[in-house]
Formats: sequence, structure tokens, C-alpha cells
Amino acid sequence: MMSEETGPLLVAYDDPSDQQSPSLEEPGSTDESPDETRMSQDLSNDATPYIGQRFPTHDSAYEFYSEFAKRCGFSIRRHRTEGKDGIGKGLTRRYFVCHRAGNTPIKTPSENKPQRNRKSSRCGCQAYMRISKTMELGPAEWRVTGFANHHNHELLEPNQVRFLPAYRTISEMDKARIVMYAKSGISVQQMMRLMELEKGLEPGYLPFTEKDVRNLLQSFRKLEHEEESIDLLRMCQNIKEKDPNFIFEFMIDSNNRLENIAWSYASSIQAYEIFGDAVVFDTTHRLTAFDMPLGIWVGINNYGMPCLLSCVLLREKNLRSFTWALKAFMGFMNGKAPQTILTDQNLCLKDAIAMELPTTKHALCIWMIVAKFPSWFNAVLGERYNEWKREFYRLYNLESIEDFEIGWRDMVYSFGLHTNSPIANLYSTRFLWALPFLRSHFFAGMETIDQSKTINAFIQRFLSAQTHPRQFIEQVADAVDFKDQQTMQQNLQNISLKTGAPMESHAATILTPFTFSKLQEQLVLAAHYASFQMDDGFLVRHHTKADGGRKVYWVHPEGIISCSCRQFEFSGILCRHALRVLSTVNCFQIPESYLPVRWRRISMPSAKLLQSTTNDHGERTQLLQSMVTTLVTESAKSRERLDFATKQVSVLLSRVREHSTSLPDSRDVSSRRVEGNIVFCIE
Repeated sequence: MMSEETGPLLVAYDDPSDQQSPSLEEPGSTDESPDETRMSQDLSNDATPYIGQRFPTHDSAYEFYSEFAKRCGFSIRRHRTEGKDGIGKGLTRRYFVCHRAGNTPIKTPSENKPQRNRKSSRCGCQAYMRISKTMELGPAEWRVTGFANHHNHELLEPNQVRFLPAYRTISEMDKARIVMYAKSGISVQQMMRLMELEKGLEPGYLPFTEKDVRNLLQSFRKLEHEEESIDLLRMCQNIKEKDPNFIFEFMIDSNNRLENIAWSYASSIQAYEIFGDAVVFDTTHRLTAFDMPLGIWVGINNYGMPCLLSCVLLREKNLRSFTWALKAFMGFMNGKAPQTILTDQNLCLKDAIAMELPTTKHALCIWMIVAKFPSWFNAVLGERYNEWKREFYRLYNLESIEDFEIGWRDMVYSFGLHTNSPIANLYSTRFLWALPFLRSHFFAGMETIDQSKTINAFIQRFLSAQTHPRQFIEQVADAVDFKDQQTMQQNLQNISLKTGAPMESHAATILTPFTFSKLQEQLVLAAHYASFQMDDGFLVRHHTKADGGRKVYWVHPEGIISCSCRQFEFSGILCRHALRVLSTVNCFQIPESYLPVRWRRISMPSAKLLQSTTNDHGERTQLLQSMVTTLVTESAKSRERLDFATKQVSVLLSRVREHSTSLPDSRDVSSRRVEGNIVFCIE
């Protein structure tokens, strides 16, 4: 903001004994009146520069003026010197100016060299301090001979000025800790949070930014780009030799350096066949060892567990790289696009998705947005921050768009956020993150707060694999292996019925424990609702309410049911309102189409297994594991079943051992190298 203070913040004065003009452009001559000199001295204090103020060195004068500038809301730089050490009187005069002084010269465009489209902060500000060397009283010292503090631009608030480059510093101790964290494989975001906790600071109050940390790490890098390329490609080639079904694709630039590289595993491609309807593409992390942005594709399986789908390392986060990444992913997944995709707020990625995945619904990950709240609102809201955050979550989870719009306006008014730019940005993008605008699209529950925490924890586990960069890609496969069969078995055995309804027992035999627990919650709640038949459907409302409710449509011959709350469309699990209507119309089993395959115990239908002619050994092994899991579940329901299954499996095991142990030829999935528009196959 423009300073409203009077006195020294708006004065401009010069020592009449110094004939140098205060102009920052060309030197000239000027004479100041004695009255003006006295005025400057009358307004002076120990914290404000004044004519005649003396310093032992020009560096001490610079430090003093820099501290003054920081308090006022700007920073300074050394502008011009007169005289030269070793010639005549040596250095005789120095100018320190506002960091926005002067104007950026217009560069002549070059066809061979791309121009950086970066806005300059310089606006011709005339604020300055001039010091001159004097030896009148013996030893040489420096005296203030000119000072002006009238700015033609807004001054920054105290909580903003610290972000100016001049005041962002990393101490030697902090540098050592950053290097130590980097060697441990900790991401830059995690480093910042750890140091904030160590120093007892609020998020965003370190004297340096994430960009400063990345620049520091860049200067400490020990591997050259060419060596990194060799390491990453060697990793992929080694894995390809061990597992022919591993697939990777990469691009090199004109200097034969690795620009982008993406990879996926056979199990990931198989998982995508069933669980690729809703995916997360997280591009907010960097692989510290190689200082490259890291993109992670994640889905949710039928047990509610995150599953890795693919990874990509990019040289830059721009439209070209994101477009390449999306094409590589679609290539891995045989051209099958997801129904929905969740990402961070990145305009380049948003444009790339619009071009490469035109039929996919794009939305923003709520946990990536919430992670930025402390830096956006902590200082603005102060003690009301937690109160505001609770209100935000309430609005986020609403069903009605109209209720959201009204609630948002009330929230902005209540917390005085009319001119807050992050709030304005959130509102302008509400179609991409607020649940009232997304409930018509399937997200497998990933857009809810609880599930997003699970995915975020999974990604953090993934990032821990970069401790040893030379084995990174192999470690990823181990770090994200969520086939915890013991946990699944325990969950299967812990299923208990609560309502006694035929629909509940029927669903329990089909759905995984994760999905069944979600459906069971709705079945329990359905008993608290009343249904009223209308001409075009049913009105369902809580038994304690006299108005409101949800509209449920039921088409009996086709077994089609839908509710205005759109929970099934959003999560694939029927809501309490629809279940109440099914009970009303004497439906004792949930219609087949409302028990989606992706939420059932067997991730791939048995028919597909029998008809499959693939030679993918890993895929067939996983299918067998899935069937064994179901076999154990069904057998454990009674002693008779258990005895029968044990005898049959013993016979089957004996017959299996009679067959050869040699593996069939695996399906060759070649990796591809992209250079310009040419695709090279590496067999």
C-alpha cells in the first residue's frame, strides 16, 4: 500500500554542500536551501537517514539503509558509484536506490534465442540515499548527502516484504540441514515444514522460499544431466531385462539429454483395466536426487486402497511436457481414457488435459488445495482461522449448488474476505473442486476428505523410495506394494450383519469389506427415513422432518433407480434414500447394476479369466490370488465348507505339481523412445 505516514517517509532532501543532483538518471547540479536542510534534520531520528549522518564505511551505510527500507516495505540495491579505488581520491560517492528504481531496457528480439516473458518490477521509482566520502575530521568516513523516500508504487506489508529477494537468506546452518535432508530423500515441501517446526514458526514464515531451496540444491548437485539420463535409462533397461512386461517411454532433447521419462508396471496396467475409471495425477512433488518434477498416477482399488498406475519424470512443468506425459500414459493403458481425473491447480496441466483427454472430467484435488490454506489465510484470519476452515469444509460437502452459493457469500461477509485474492481464486474455480458441482461424476470417493488423506499418505510412502536414487524405480515397486493379504483376510472375517435385511446379506457375499461397510452405513440409516409415493417417483425424507427430502426415481421392469442426491453417480454406492425405496417396493436384493464390478471381491470377472488367451504370467498369477482369497472367504463360513475345500485343494495341488515348471513366453511389451516426432522401439 502507498505509505500514509508523514514526515521522513515523504521527504526529499539534499546537502547543499554536495552539488550532485539527486536524479537517478544523469548527474547534474542543484542547490538546496538551508531551510530544507534544517527540515530534514528536524525530522531525523536514529532509525531514519538524515543529511549529515555519518558511517565508518559505505557497507555500514548500505546495511543501515537496507534495515530502514525493510521496515518501510521495500528493498534497495547499489545503483551508481563515482570515483575509483586506487585512482585519485578513490571511491568518493555512492547511490543506494529502491529496488524498483529505473526502467528495464527494451531487448531486441532474437529469432535464435527465445525471450523470457517475465514482467519487470522496475517502475522508475526515485527513492534513494546518496553518501559521499569525507576526510574533514581525520580518518575517512561516509556522510549522507542526499535522501528521498517518496515512492511511486505500493509499499509492502511487514508480512510481505520478507519475500523480496534482498531479504530472503539461507543461513549456513540451514544450508547444511537442507543438504542433509536432500541426501535422505526428503522433498522440498517436507524440508520446509520440518524447519518450520524446528524453529517454532507458522507455515510460510521461514526467511526463504521453496524456490530458494531448489536453487540451493541445484548449485549442490553432483550429477550432470548426462549422467542422470544414463542412470535413469539404465534402471529401466535393467528392470525390462528382468520383467519383459515392464514398460517405459522417454524423450531426449537436441543435446541428447533426457527430457522426460515415464514408466508403468504390468500389475499397474492390469489394475487400470478395472480401477482406471477415476485417477489422481499428482505433479506437486520433485525427485530430489535428480531435481526433476515427478508425476504420480494413482487409482483406488476395490478394497479402498490406493494403487500405483504409472510414474513420469519431467524436465519442466510446461504444456509440452504435460502433453507428452498424458500421451505416454494413454499409450501404456491402450488408449483407454479415465472417466475423471484429479490434479493440482496448474494451468498448463489443465490445458493439456483439455487437449489430450477431451472426454474426461477434470477436477482439483481437495487436499492439495487445503495444504495451501495456512500460507493463504493464517496471517489474514488469525484466531478465526480454524473457525473459517470448519465453515469451508461444511460448504465443500454440501449437496445443493444453491446452498453453496448462498453459504459462500455469507462466509465471505462474516470473515471480511471481500478483497482476499485466494478466496476470489477459490470461488472462480469452484466448478473444479466443490462437491456440489462434482456429484454427477464418478470419483470412487477420492474427492472426499478421508479418502484424500489415504491417498496422500500413500504418495508420501511412495516418495520415501528415493533414498537411494540409483535403485529408485525398483524401490517404487516395493514401496507401493499394497497386496497385504493378511489385512484383507482379517477384514473379510470381521464382517458382521447389522440390519438382518436380505439386501444386506446379499451385498455381503458380493462386495469387498471396504465397500460393504460403506453400503452398510447407508442401510442402517435408511431405516430412519420415510418414503412417500408420488406420480413420478418417491419422496424420501428423515422421519423427524416435515419438509424437504430427496426425489427417488424407480423403474421396476428395468430395475433402474436414481436419487437426486447423486451419491451412486459420485461413489458407486447406493444412498440411504434409494435403499429405502428398494425396501418399500419389496426388493430383497440390490439390482446387479448397482453392485459395480470395481467394488466386488474379484477385481476381474471369472468369465474374462476363462476366455483370456494372454500369456501374461504376472497377470494370471494375480487373478489366481484373487480367486484364492474368495475361496478362503467362502470356505470359512462353515466347517463343512472348510473340510470340502481343504480336500479339493489338496487334490488340485497334487495335480498342479505334475505339470512342467517352465514359464511360457511372455507377451513382449516394448519400451519406446521418442525423439521429436519419431518413435524408436527398444526390443
